[in-house]
Amino acid sequence: MKKQIYKWIFHNVMGWKIEGSLDEEIKKSVLMVMPHTSWHDFYVAMFCRGALDLDINWIGKKELFRFPFGYFFKYLGGAPLDRTGGLNKVESIANIYKSRETFRLGVSPEGTRKKVEQLKTGFYYIAITAHVPIIPISINFEKKIVAIGNPFYPTGSIDSDLIILKKHFIDAKGKIPEKGFKVT
Repeated sequence: MKKQIYKWIFHNVMGWKIEGSLDEEIKKSVLMVMPHTSWHDFYVAMFCRGALDLDINWIGKKELFRFPFGYFFKYLGGAPLDRTGGLNKVESIANIYKSRETFRLGVSPEGTRKKVEQLKTGFYYIAITAHVPIIPISINFEKKIVAIGNPFYPTGSIDSDLIILKKHFIDAKGKIPEKGFKVT
């Protein structure tokens, strides 16, 4: 019932479509979500998550998960990350994958809603370290389409792999297009 409500709101009220799908059999992955140009991306992603009716996660600093908001953030798919003591973030996140049966981590490689010239690479190294595929997902505000790409298993050659992954985002326009990463 909840899925039907999310789908109805996402498709009929908000006017969005989903192209492609996430394979339910792939329980662990890194979701490479772009472009990220506005706070609007969050609620579009949350409604899309609800319409897909799959567990999709995000990472936040552990302090966000304290009372009274901790339960709510976990309900929304959040996972706390301990960033104290000089811990390696990639390894810490890879350890979350080991401790869970299902973990699909949504990450924006732009790292911010501001214009960037270069993508952050943490998502790539998380996938390598956790031995999971990267699934590219574009949020295109111009066409109101969330497009889900095919799972991509990184080879370890980041430059070559990014060329392949970026192709999924060529036509995607963020809410504020001038802030979007220019895919070449």
